[in-house]
Amino acid sequence: MTRVEHISRAAAQRVTRFSQDEAGGVLVEFAIVVSLFLFLFMALLDFGRLSYSGVTAQTASQIAARIAVVRPPACAGVPQIHQRGSAAPPPRFGTSCSAGAGVCLSVATVSCSGSASNATASEIWTRINPLLPHGTTIDSLQFSYAFDPNLGFLGGPYTPMVTVELDLDDFQFVSPLASLANAAGATSSPIGSSATYSSFSVSLPAEDLALGESG
Repeated sequence: MTRVEHISRAAAQRVTRFSQDEAGGVLVEFAIVVSLFLFLFMALLDFGRLSYSGVTAQTASQIAARIAVVRPPACAGVPQIHQRGSAAPPPRFGTSCSAGAGVCLSVATVSCSGSASNATASEIWTRINPLLPHGTTIDSLQFSYAFDPNLGFLGGPYTPMVTVELDLDDFQFVSPLASLANAAGATSSPIGSSATYSSFSVSLPAEDLALGESG
């Protein structure tokens, strides 16, 4: 074999080996698989945190509502007793507000945010603060006291429908999920850096231990 033939055959073998070499392709495939794995792993962690935070916030709102219905109002301007309404002839004190239209005076709904200066709001906040996301403040508590003609007795303690709502800031992801999704093959992933919480609102009737006409 001549030297020229040997060189030509060696060059042809190198070209063949180069064309069959899949090392670069394996690296590309590995990068895609790793990106997908990281995306799934980080998404599992972040959405797990989001789910846990939502469950604890809902529990906190239930605790808050339960305390609110057995404590003095967290808002100023809530009546203390049921006043006479427009019913004629005037019903006797102790008559159930649900006995007829206008037995008890209908009053406007009173709403406010939680304040540390209010004993009820402060007590609620002390109980539920450990369950809420870091950085949440007492004014994220929203209270509402709405008149309900089916509750209470004329002349008895005012018994509105009490609603407690938690107004939380958006949940912040700690992982760059959009970047990981794009690296795994997505195009312009719509995943943002935060997620909006669903509404955490609980309504309960205020409690009145009086017995009305039977008391």
